[in-house]
Amino acid sequence: MIHLEKAGIYLSKPITYVLVLIYLAQSGLLMFLIHDKYELENQIQFQQTQITELEEKLKIFKVIDDYQIGFTDEEKGRLANVIISECDRYGYDPLFLMGLIITESSFKRGQISHMGAQGLMQVMPPVGRTLARGSGMAWEEGETLFDFESNIKLGSLHLFRQILQFKSVDRGIISYNQGETSLRRKIRQNKPLPKAYLKKVIAKYQELKEKYDDMS
Repeated sequence: MIHLEKAGIYLSKPITYVLVLIYLAQSGLLMFLIHDKYELENQIQFQQTQITELEEKLKIFKVIDDYQIGFTDEEKGRLANVIISECDRYGYDPLFLMGLIITESSFKRGQISHMGAQGLMQVMPPVGRTLARGSGMAWEEGETLFDFESNIKLGSLHLFRQILQFKSVDRGIISYNQGETSLRRKIRQNKPLPKAYLKKVIAKYQELKEKYDDMS
């Protein structure tokens, strides 16, 4: 017999062992339930993240579908994917990048400006060539900028570099349109910066946000 004087309880060894086993079993069950709850919460969080990502992709696809000219359904899906990946890379809001694309090319396939800028993001060939070589991307004269995925990659990189160069999103956008040399000259000469293009991009971005943000 085990004598527990203070508690006034007397237990036989077999009963003690049973109680210990019950305690261990309960503890094990509790640990299992805690682990199971943690795993369930992780699964729910993962599913919520997947749903959020899917909603974001559907929103981007909807914008592309509403504005694009000349792309197949399969190409729209690839467009959505490359826009998402480049926006993740540089920290852009996809609606902002699409606002710039619409301002540049109206999302029309094969666009060429009167200055010779090419593709969806209207990248000048010398700029595209330099960016492609610097980033290890394959370059084919007269072809790369008309490949919409390459065009968006190079255009997104060019915009990001302009923002870094001028340490300003607004000036980076202006430089994307005006050219770095031209903008630096205006700054050096203390001339007013041209803001018509910047205002167009911002206005289109705000329009897209008002129209599509409720979808996510």
